[in-house]
Order: sequence, then C-alpha cells, then structure tokens
Amino acid sequence: MATSAALLQALLLLGLLGPAAAAAGARRAAVVCAGSACYTAHAGKLSAAEAQLHCSRNGGNLATVRTEAEAWHVQRALAQLLQSEAGLEARNRKFWIGLQREKGKCLDPRLPLKGFSWVGGGEDTLFTNWHKEVRNSCTSRRCVSLQLPLSPQPQAGSLPKWSEGPCGSPSIPVSNIEGFVCKFSFKGMCQPLALGGPGRINYTTPFQATSSSLEVVPFASVATVACGDGDHGQEQHFLCREKAPGVFDWGSSGPLCVRPGLVCSFNNGGCQQDCFEGGEGSFRCGCRPGFRLRDDLVTCESRNPCSSGPCTGVATCVQGSHQEDFECQCPPGYQLDASQRGCVDVDECQTSRCPQECVNVPGGFRCECWVGYEPDGRGDGACRDVDECAPGRSPCAQECTNTAGSFHCSCAEGYVPAGEDGAQCQDLDECADPGRGLCDGLCLNTEGSFRCGCLPGWELGADGVSCAPGPTPAPVASSGPPQGEDAGDGAAQGVASAPGASPTRAPEGASAEAMATKGPSLAPTYPITLAALDVQAPSGPPGVRMEPSTRHPRATAGRGENSDEDFTAKHSDEGTDGQKLLLFYILGTVVAILLLLALALGLLVYRRRRAKKHEEKEKKPQNTADSYSWAPERAEGRASENQYSPTPGTDC
Repeated sequence: MATSAALLQALLLLGLLGPAAAAAGARRAAVVCAGSACYTAHAGKLSAAEAQLHCSRNGGNLATVRTEAEAWHVQRALAQLLQSEAGLEARNRKFWIGLQREKGKCLDPRLPLKGFSWVGGGEDTLFTNWHKEVRNSCTSRRCVSLQLPLSPQPQAGSLPKWSEGPCGSPSIPVSNIEGFVCKFSFKGMCQPLALGGPGRINYTTPFQATSSSLEVVPFASVATVACGDGDHGQEQHFLCREKAPGVFDWGSSGPLCVRPGLVCSFNNGGCQQDCFEGGEGSFRCGCRPGFRLRDDLVTCESRNPCSSGPCTGVATCVQGSHQEDFECQCPPGYQLDASQRGCVDVDECQTSRCPQECVNVPGGFRCECWVGYEPDGRGDGACRDVDECAPGRSPCAQECTNTAGSFHCSCAEGYVPAGEDGAQCQDLDECADPGRGLCDGLCLNTEGSFRCGCLPGWELGADGVSCAPGPTPAPVASSGPPQGEDAGDGAAQGVASAPGASPTRAPEGASAEAMATKGPSLAPTYPITLAALDVQAPSGPPGVRMEPSTRHPRATAGRGENSDEDFTAKHSDEGTDGQKLLLFYILGTVVAILLLLALALGLLVYRRRRAKKHEEKEKKPQNTADSYSWAPERAEGRASENQYSPTPGTDC
C-alpha cells in the first residue's frame, strides 16, 4: 500500500500537476463538478483570447451555457468565487464565457445565438439569456460575458445575463471584465470518498484545481486522505479509474478512517443511505428500496438505470424491459450520435422539403421565399409571386410589367428611360437629330411627341409631314403689319415644327425660273410673323385640318363649315407661345451683338490711348544733345563744295 501511495504521489507531482501547479502564487479557483463536466471560475483582468488560452492549457475551453441546468452550474462556481474574493463584491462584474463571433461575421437576428458560436465547437443551442439587443456590427470580433451582480446563494431568476462587447487585447483589456469561467469535460466521474471516522480528503483534478468537497470527482483525479484529528496523520492516495466501460471507481471498498468506537455515530459511518451496526464495533452500509449497494460498499445506485442520467443533451432515457437496460431517444429533428448517448441535429434541408429556400435550425427547419415572392398563406411553405406593378406600389414612372419574381419598367412612345434604375422617363427630342428626316419642313418638339410645319409660302400636306407650294400671296405694300382680313391670311401661311428642309433661300447661282419651280424665297414681300411660325393655315379641300397629336402628326378630316375657325382657335395658345419664344431669340441676338460692339469699341479706345502714349514718349528729349540736328558725316579728305566755286569746265 505504501508503494502504491508513493507511486500515485509521484504521478500527481510529475504528470498531472505539471510545471504550472508547482508555480508559486497561483490563485485558487472555485470548482463545481456535475454530470460529466467541471466548471472553474477565475478572477483576473484578461482579454477573451488570454482567458481561452488559460483554459486550453489545462485541457478545457471557456465555458458553454447550452442549457438552463448548465447555467446554474456556472452560477454556483461564480458564487463560490465571490465568497472567496471579497474585493469583487462591490464592482460591476463581468466574466468571459466561450461565446464569440468572428470579425466579418454579421448579426443574424433569426438565430437564438444571433450568429455567435461556442469556441469549443458543437451545434447552436436554443437556450439563451441575452441582457439586451445584440449590436449589429461586422467590423470587429465580439465576445460574450456573464453580467453580474450575483447573490451569494443561487436564487430563482438570478441567473447571470449574457452581454456582448469587444474582446479586448493583452495591452488594452476590457475595463469591467473581472474574470472568466472554464469548462472541462470528462468521460466519467467517481463518487466522492466516504469517511467513517475523523479525517480529511483533498481532491486534485487533472485541470490543476484542488477541492475538499465535490459532488462528483472527474476521471483521473487524485484523492489525498489523511485520517485522524491532527496534521501528522498518515496520508493515503487514491486514483479515480475506469473499472469497466462506463464504470469509474477509486479501487477501495468501505468507508475510510473508521474507528470501532464511533461506528454509525460519525458521519453515518460514511454510508450514503443506511448504516447498520453489528457486534464488537462493526457496521455495514445499506440502501433503501429501489436502490442497490455499489461495489464500493458505501454508495447506492437506483435500480432504474435512467436515474443516473446516462443520456446527455436533449436525449431522453427510456428504461428497458429487464430494468437494467436503457435506451436514449431523441426528439423530432434530432438523431443519436456515435456514442448513442446524445443527440445531434438533423439537417432537414438536405431532402429539399421547401419549394424555394430552406433554412435549417436546431431541431427543425423553416421555409423562406426568394426575393420577389411571398408566402401564399397556406402554411406549407409555398410561395407566390409579388405583383410589384399593383396599383399603389408600382416603382415605375410610366409603364410597369410584372414578371415571375421581378418586374421591369418601360416608357411610353416619345419618352426614354432615365435614372440609375431606369424607372423614370424623360421626353425624347425627336427633332434633335436632323438626319432622321421626320419632317420635310420645320420640326417642333413637344412633350412626348413632335409637330411638323412649313415656312411661309408653303403648306403642310395631308400627311402632316410634307410641304407643298401654296398660293402666292399678294405683295405687301408697306413694311408695317398687315391689317384686317389680309393680315389674318398672311399670318396663317405656315406652322413651324419639324427639322427638315423646305427651301428657305435660293442657292448661289440659281435662276429666278429655278426658284419659281422650287418655291418662294424669303423675300420682303413674304414677311415671317410670329403667328406664321406657329399657326398652319388649312390647305386642300374645306374641312381638312392638322390636329396636334401626342404621338405623330396625322391629318384628320372634320365636318362643318367652321373647320378653319376651329383650327385657328385650337392653336391660338400655341401661337402665343411661339411668338414669345421668337421674341426672346431676337432680343438675345440683339443683346449679344451690342456686347460684341461694346467690346470692340473698348479695344479700339485702348489701342489708340496706348499708341498716343508711345508717341509722346518718343518726342520727349532724353539729354541736351537730343535737341540738336546732326549733319551727315562726310568722307575724310574731301573738300567741301563751295557754292561759289566755278563750275568745272569754265574759266574764273
């Protein structure tokens, strides 16, 4: 026994504890073990990455909180830490857990975990306990902590809330983070050792935590037992081992540190349920009906194999017909995992149960519609097309055509699409391109269409496009405006509106006879008035008039004797607009010419002043000698000619 104890102690010091356990000054952690996992709460201002590194070095991860039962285990560990760390009680405390969202992954409000995931892996869980709405941020890594205060004792409704925020860094930790919680999972647990007399037990776990009171002790833990009241009692060491598949034991039977004189009076003899005294200070442990004594002769287990909770997660334990068998069953939407003790989610979307989009969720799925579709209301996931062109919801300015799952906009004739999305329309200027040849004469663009017209002396044809020579008007005797009925006839010689080319003046070299065949020129005897550019006199037989159209011009026949008067009244407003437009053109041209003349006059005055200054500068003498006139220099040695000298060839 002594050799075995020495071996266990050496194993503990060299293998299980490792270098970290021998380091001085290590802070004590609060430990709670339940089911198949242990939870440790630690105090320390660390970033989430540093906390995860601390947990992983000992074989665990930052704690998960997948169920309400697990949330209570974590709460108990934090409550123990608060009792041992009095300085934490007056602070606004937060402790890291293992729920994080990586950078670039955005919020998904449709999921319970909002797009977060557990650092230890595994499926998303339905249990949540968010403190407030999660912030929608994709630009940085986000981590979740448990927000306290906590009461020293667990109470109903006092579970810590989940709070998400920045994860911090080694150089810049999060200000109100006071610690973190780790989780360590094990293949099995041993029941605590029982003392039948005075003594003490300390458990050292594989994750470097020590405790004297654990509800269950994780596999591979070492128990150090010292019997007696003093500190010098002999110590014994026990190791939690796997005795058989799924069965874990210390390798000892009966209570420890038993004293014959105490029997069942001390700690119930170390028995879990019943203690029966025998003769000469002996005793034995027993179990109540429905339970049986385990191999350690101290603890009891239910005869119902499901009482120990062999199934994990959402799996339900069902007892077999032989009372020792059991089976784990999963709820709809789950299936048993490889261990046959837990359940994993079934991806129902692999079978394409939805007509359009299928979204898998833990334990089920939901159907969604594509963009441009909506649920039809029957509840079977079917979708129907959304009519974007319905009255009151059309996004198009003019014409909207609904399609399966979408729509497209178009414009009426005479308009072209505009705007970034093509949903708006703007007028098409049909007269902007002379090469199209829409009109033989003049072309006037209108909203959504255009009108053709002719110059004075020409008449618009019945097709509303061509121009033909009209009757020659009488010469105008004066340059003043025509009077009376003649004025009305002269003003109604042609209507403007179409690019094109009715002859307006004779080409160079053309004869009068050629011009007579082609049409009249713009002579002074054919004045162009404002009304002449906007009103088209009817031509042809009576009752035929030109009707403006929102599409293309066409000739229509009217009945009645007053067809000419109707036409003139219908176009009176349009003639007024044309007169104003022409007047603006004339005034603009006159103003431009006056500005050019003023500019030229100013330039002329400037140049004359500059020339005058230059002339005065040249006339001003620079020195005394400048006021004299210098005779031209003569050749040296040549005598000056004397006007009195005799002429050559004569005598004195």
